[in-house]
Amino acid sequence: MSTLEVAKKDFLDVRRAKMIWFVGGLYAFFLALLFFVGQNNVPNPDVKNTLWNLTGTGAMIIPLIALVSAYLAIAGERESGSVKFLLSIPNSRRDVVLGKYLTRTTIVTVSILGSFLIGAVLSLLWYPTFEATFFVGIAALTVLYALTYVAVAIGISAATSSRSRAMGGAIGFFFVTNVLNLLGPLRLAIEYLFNDLAGLDIAANQIRFVQSLISPTVAYVNSTGLVFPDGFRSVPPDIPWFLEGEVMVVIQLVWLVVPIALGLWTFERAGLG
Repeated sequence: MSTLEVAKKDFLDVRRAKMIWFVGGLYAFFLALLFFVGQNNVPNPDVKNTLWNLTGTGAMIIPLIALVSAYLAIAGERESGSVKFLLSIPNSRRDVVLGKYLTRTTIVTVSILGSFLIGAVLSLLWYPTFEATFFVGIAALTVLYALTYVAVAIGISAATSSRSRAMGGAIGFFFVTNVLNLLGPLRLAIEYLFNDLAGLDIAANQIRFVQSLISPTVAYVNSTGLVFPDGFRSVPPDIPWFLEGEVMVVIQLVWLVVPIALGLWTFERAGLG
């Protein structure tokens, strides 16, 4: 077998996982709800406002879709012992990690693009303009954002040997990089560390950049400046180069690679009992 063969087998297994499709359906539901609310009793509804609101909603829901779809991909098989059979076919451990990643990215991508297709239909029905450029741009950035969390989930799954540890790792990562970030404590912690303890007197833009480095969510939200015009809603009209959307995309691409590499490195050295 090979990476593709592992992916095919994994797809046959995971397509029956109701939780994955439930969370993906939840995103589609909120998308449809936002498109309805955005045009309901509004004289001249602007689909860009709805897409902006969808970005904020997606910042919280997309990681759940990605993490739920992938955090047990390898850890579950290690706990049950079925990974030994998978590796005896034979497959390399690299084939297992990359094959699982390929499957889960495909499922998450299809789920998100399917939701955006629903949004496109609703936009044509309910809004005066379609704004195809905005749709394509936000859909692409959202898929990239989702795949960063899939990479994290696969990395955690490859590095852990049980369902409980994989779940704990996924929940912990989501809580630190998403919940604490959106509620504010993450920013406060960075300010305390660099300004109060280290005395570096880092400005707000530099703190925002540090947030982007340690949180795919912040990088995703900042990257939407590539799609939305300057000054739109909370998109700042003038930002330093290190907060430009292109830099944020590069940061997310790094998040695609590093967790997988670390997870594979750990999995290659792990005993399987």
